[in-house]
Amino acid sequence: MTSSEEKQLEEELSYPILVAERVRSAVGEADAYKFECNEVSKQVDRLLQMLRTLVRLAASPSLYERPVRRVAAETSKNLERALTLVRKCRRRSILHRVVSIVSATEFRKVLGHLEASVGDMRWLLSILDNDGGGGGIVVSLPPIASNDPIMSWVWSFIASLQMGQLNDRIDAANELASLAQDNDRNKKIIVEEGGVAPLLKLFKEATSPEAQIAAATTLCRLGNDLERVRVIVSEVGVPLVVQVLGDSPIRVQTLSANLVATMAKHDPVAQEDFARENAIRPLVTLLSFDTAIDEQSGKQSIHSLVQINKEMGKKSSDRSVSKQFTSSYSSSSYTYSRGGNYRKDRENEDPQVKLQLRISCAEALWMLARGSVSNSRKITETKGMLCLAKIIEKEQGELQFNCLMTIMEIAAAAESNADLRRAAFKTNSPAAKAVVEQLLRIIKEVDSPSLQIPAIKSIGSLARTFPARETRMIEPLVMKLSNRDTDVADEAAVALTKFASPDNFLYVEHSKTIVEYNGVPALMRLLRSNEVNQLHLDHGLTLLCFLALHAGNSESLEQARVLTVLEGADRTAVPPHLRELVSRTIYHLNLYHTGMNSQRISSYLP
Repeated sequence: MTSSEEKQLEEELSYPILVAERVRSAVGEADAYKFECNEVSKQVDRLLQMLRTLVRLAASPSLYERPVRRVAAETSKNLERALTLVRKCRRRSILHRVVSIVSATEFRKVLGHLEASVGDMRWLLSILDNDGGGGGIVVSLPPIASNDPIMSWVWSFIASLQMGQLNDRIDAANELASLAQDNDRNKKIIVEEGGVAPLLKLFKEATSPEAQIAAATTLCRLGNDLERVRVIVSEVGVPLVVQVLGDSPIRVQTLSANLVATMAKHDPVAQEDFARENAIRPLVTLLSFDTAIDEQSGKQSIHSLVQINKEMGKKSSDRSVSKQFTSSYSSSSYTYSRGGNYRKDRENEDPQVKLQLRISCAEALWMLARGSVSNSRKITETKGMLCLAKIIEKEQGELQFNCLMTIMEIAAAAESNADLRRAAFKTNSPAAKAVVEQLLRIIKEVDSPSLQIPAIKSIGSLARTFPARETRMIEPLVMKLSNRDTDVADEAAVALTKFASPDNFLYVEHSKTIVEYNGVPALMRLLRSNEVNQLHLDHGLTLLCFLALHAGNSESLEQARVLTVLEGADRTAVPPHLRELVSRTIYHLNLYHTGMNSQRISSYLP
């Protein structure tokens, strides 16, 4: 809290004290309603005493200000009402007495307002100086929050979180986690009322895993919205999360990875900030724990991962995270090689707990890679793809799925970025070979659409990396065109389209290979299926047109009556964006089948 903010709070508290003193003076000058004025004076005296106590508490640097400002502002309004009323009771001329008519009802209203302020002040002092220690949880309801009890609970919990002893802070964090679990409105109130900063401070308590778990649980529940994540980022939360991720007990690391995942999922700024703070390397290291990577799969192994971690750790320890952050974390700036402090504990931990850590790390990598070329590149630079491929091969369930989704995002990034594609998916790269092998295995052997679809998407994204002689990935995709799950069949059509598209340098060779593997009959069956929706129809038609244009001399096209199907589609429901392609394909097929010369045919090829 800066000196200017302290001054503002002192001014905010001095104003109601000034008004209260004026009320007392006005009561002494009152000529009418003396009994009622004296009752007002009694309430004002109580308020004065409590306001002066509050001023003394305000000197504390850890004071939780939000409820103080709200209660002080409401108390000032009620004192102003009392001052206006009491001044009407002063000795004045007969004319003023006639004009300024005062009733007992007005006094009852003002006394009610003052009693409410006394109740608010009593509650406020109880949460700020509970039992003289400060920061205890108080669940009573002050009048100011009578219409919104959640507000008073949040104030009480945050005050305890910010000002209490460690056990009180843990209890308060758990209470906030329960509130955050109920609905988004509660989450919004917690963030707006300043709960993020003390939660991050509690998350930093390396001596108490219980405190870190309580804080991380609450932060995870708050971090599922862009605006709330931005608040965590603005409070310098990203470097702290990475630091805790690097060197903490396994359960704390799991929640740290969850926090990385949820923040990166909802905020692209956080996604990039985590990568900038080197969150990817410890995530890969933790994910690869208990995973034996065959040295024959590539020269880079777990040993190389650890070596890279040590080197990067030295760099990160020399770098100041930010001026604001340096004072708190300078001597303990995150170096994930320090994770050895808990290595023995991790080795002896329950297998389910270790599995959950790896699941969380895999999800965090997935969210960091999603839509980000730079983050995907960093994952490949840590040799994380070998680890991902091994887990996809050996594991099942959520861990396998998260690793597969990470690969899918890396492949999508490589599709959009030629440099990444060339660097990470070279044909002689052990990591790339291992990944492709597992993708093909999933497509061919695993009967699960939730796994087959990301595997098919990944192969499609990598279509431009495969040479013409590499035909083994086309056959399983052609087979999936006949899959009973229409979503799997449609993804296979999309992937094959990327092989046959003119954007692919080898589109002619790939198109011929698709036709050779009986892709046309399978595609025709897909288009005739009653379950195919318009989107699936678009994908199937696009692929069929590419095959007809690029492998038009194939007898299978004529035998499958492709021309007839396209002419029928052209007369019915071809979407505008495909109309030109379909028409051009029909014209091309008509030219070919009427025996016109090849030179004229070639002029219509894309």
